[in-house]
Amino acid sequence: MTRSRKKKNPFVANHLLGKIEKLNMKGEKEIIITWSRASTIIPTMIGHTIAIHNGKEHLPVYIAERMIGHKLGEFAPTLNFREHTRNDNKSRR
Repeated sequence: MTRSRKKKNPFVANHLLGKIEKLNMKGEKEIIITWSRASTIIPTMIGHTIAIHNGKEHLPVYIAERMIGHKLGEFAPTLNFREHTRNDNKSRR
């Protein structure tokens, strides 16, 4: 079930929103580390670099205008597909 935008604001973790507002007030640019992949990107985040956790490490993502409305987790993939093995007989049954 989706979150109603008319009744509620988009979800953004409180600690993340607080850090961004502090940096905006100071006018500084600094990498913000977060584990909140479900947070929605809002216009106050534009121009910041946010390091999003993918389960193993934090991947830095620069927030641009075209990302507004998307979730942070969409920009930090959790699976890295290498390639199929050459002698993979299990998939050829």
